[in-house]
Amino acid sequence: MEELKNYQLTVVFPADPEVPESPRLKKVLKAALDGRETAVLRTAEEAGAFLKESAGPGPGEGFRPILFVVSLDRNGVNLEYGRLLRLLRGSRSLLEGYAAGMVVDCENDLYTKAAARDLALAANGAGCAFVGRPLVEGTRTLSNFDIVKEQYGTDREGAYAESVSILVNELTGFRRPEPSARPKVLVLHASIRKTSNTLALWHRAAEYLGDMDIREISLRNGTLYDCAGCPFRTCLHFGEQNSCFYGGVMVDEVYPAVREADAVVMLCANYNDALSANLTAFINRLTALFRQQRFYDKAMFAVVVSGYSGGDIVAEQLIAALNMNKTFFLPGHFALIETANDAGTAVRLPGIGERIRSFAENIRRNLSGGSDGGGYEA
Repeated sequence: MEELKNYQLTVVFPADPEVPESPRLKKVLKAALDGRETAVLRTAEEAGAFLKESAGPGPGEGFRPILFVVSLDRNGVNLEYGRLLRLLRGSRSLLEGYAAGMVVDCENDLYTKAAARDLALAANGAGCAFVGRPLVEGTRTLSNFDIVKEQYGTDREGAYAESVSILVNELTGFRRPEPSARPKVLVLHASIRKTSNTLALWHRAAEYLGDMDIREISLRNGTLYDCAGCPFRTCLHFGEQNSCFYGGVMVDEVYPAVREADAVVMLCANYNDALSANLTAFINRLTALFRQQRFYDKAMFAVVVSGYSGGDIVAEQLIAALNMNKTFFLPGHFALIETANDAGTAVRLPGIGERIRSFAENIRRNLSGGSDGGGYEA
């Protein structure tokens, strides 16, 4: 294998013989990768061997860029992509030191986001960070580019190509967000303090972060209205006033706290395999602020607790909403995901003390500086 330092970009592009090579995908990749030294890995086995050799902090600011490219058939299937998921889910460190983006192309208008969410969580669990807005989707009709094609002054396929090129440029030029001597951390929840396993785990983690400015805001019932779905210009108008149609706690407390924060920690109990209504409302209402400010330099972490199962579904919802859509930076091992039902049981889970400590140390590494990685063992 050639010297790793010769490669500017690692491209993991799982090839399934039963999924025809998409001519448009080949075209946009050729344009985006032209002139770059790339290592293109077409099987999970090849990727595993390569990544084991190259794992660890990259040069300079410490990230190696990696682009995942997934081509799906009309049924949303790529068997080699499935093997890649198995590889990533079986490792806690294979992608330490990498920051990623994704291109998912499909012969259907469905399945691209679902595949990307699964891949992002699997790669993140193997230590991979993700830049803000890391996903470019190529659906069958490319109708998802109808808005941006006007911004780029081109057609759907041209917007697709431009979006992939922009993502590759961001990846190869990506630098770790600047560390802070005293990071500001915003913690959001909608839980009952006396009974919440999620809050209990976070408060244990916060004990390791005494040198950070931590602000905790409760979004319990009666404090937050969901998004009204205002027209774009209305939302933009309120955003320019640092406000929102409904006002309230979002305008008075949450918007200023998000602006100041170096990181947002979402405390998420699993409600029917979904985020709670109030946390969903927070994400929806964040759009007014997003009109005026992107969040690429703000990290996102989470504590997710399920009573029975489904913590991975909630974690993927957070990735899709805040990393893929709202541009928050996603550090490797971003979430502490546990299963606990009765009040007080989460802090008594086997090995939980070490997992809490490692989760807190991961926050410290990403906000205060130091090497990336160091995820906890399950």
